[in-house]
Amino acid sequence: MESEEKRKALKYKKRIVIKVGSASITHPETGDLYLSKIEKLVRVLADLKGEGRDVILVSSGAIATGRQTLGIRRRPDTMAEKQAFAAVGQARLMMTYQKMFSEYSQNTAQLLLTKNVIIDPVSRKNTVNTFNELLKLGVIPVVNENDTISTAEIPEVETFGDNDQLAAIVSSVVQADLLILLSDIDGMYTDDPHKNPEASFISYVPVITEEILGMGKGTSSRVGTGGMSAKLSAARIATDSGADMVIARFTSADVITDIVEGANVGTLFAAHRNQNFNLIQYIEDI
Repeated sequence: MESEEKRKALKYKKRIVIKVGSASITHPETGDLYLSKIEKLVRVLADLKGEGRDVILVSSGAIATGRQTLGIRRRPDTMAEKQAFAAVGQARLMMTYQKMFSEYSQNTAQLLLTKNVIIDPVSRKNTVNTFNELLKLGVIPVVNENDTISTAEIPEVETFGDNDQLAAIVSSVVQADLLILLSDIDGMYTDDPHKNPEASFISYVPVITEEILGMGKGTSSRVGTGGMSAKLSAARIATDSGADMVIARFTSADVITDIVEGANVGTLFAAHRNQNFNLIQYIEDI
């Protein structure tokens, strides 16, 4: 079967972008960082790097971490509050990653991106060069949107919308061959399974059709901003750019190992490079 062959081919992917959402790295009861899950994630990524693969981590969680650090349990009420939480949280989040990666002698780097950085040809080239040099040096880049300045109220630094699309954009500009979106959902369903118990799971999507896009409307994540609709937008970017993409539930970082070993986990969206795909135009339209 085509889907089985596509799964088996994931073993040979060399440049992998992995995105974790806020819900994946925080405790559901308190919103505090889920340190044991993060530690296992770090170990698995270090092992992937040890296998000779290029690994890029796109991590949400700055605002949630800022709330935890400041002892505030509620979501931010204003844009200024959101940006302040992110400023505090991003530093704490990166400190956590660096400390854990250092236990495995793995160097990391932080890259905070904004929409205009990717749209502008000069800064986009500089960004790609930085990624490539870091990967050549054996570093695992940790990427997030620069939430302290990104806002829809400032057109020049407008947001990517969510980190699902950011991860897909990163995978496109660095020419990754696999994107893994880890979240609090198992993958793609024919409808929102929380609302419709008759919804069926879809393990393989060879082509993203209008029917598939319609199945993602109205779904959301427990903690983050990106629901299934955002993940399908990410899938269009990734697959049109030549990367396979998998959506899976992050119960444990073992799911990453399962995916790259070809196990039937989550939903696999098959790459089908689209020569007419214009990443910059897509970003401008977000």
